[in-house]
Amino acid sequence: MSELGFEPSAFEPVGFVRGGRVEPIDDDWDSVDAGIELDRSRFGPEVVAGLDEFSHLDVVFHFHGVAESDVNLGARRPRGRADWPEVGIFAQRAKARPNRIGVSTCTLLGIDGLTVRVRGLDAIDGTPVLDIKPHVPEMGPRGNVREPAWMTELMRDYW
Repeated sequence: MSELGFEPSAFEPVGFVRGGRVEPIDDDWDSVDAGIELDRSRFGPEVVAGLDEFSHLDVVFHFHGVAESDVNLGARRPRGRADWPEVGIFAQRAKARPNRIGVSTCTLLGIDGLTVRVRGLDAIDGTPVLDIKPHVPEMGPRGNVREPAWMTELMRDYW
């Protein structure tokens, strides 16, 4: 354990993505429905009590298909586009991140026992899910939000 009390091995998936895409294609994620199958050996139905009252979820997951050797610590052009600037990994939402952690806000379609059905979760079948939280607009940004033009262009067809 580190001096700050953080032990990376302490993270255990709460469940796994089932269904949806099997390849991490970059765009059109809002056409993808999937389930998050929670770990039945650790959880009972009470863990999702009240979750169905929310329209959206924030899902934290692990980009398990990215090899450690593929992690990008330098600057690069998003999607390899020469017309976009070189930016560091912390200035983009790419999967080849140092800890390979993804965060996605998706639509909650319903709950069947310990399977949470969602649309627009940009994670592939088999992805380990680290946490699920209800999306609460009041927890979102306060004040004006800005982003560079290249990001607006990149996200145009993402959802």
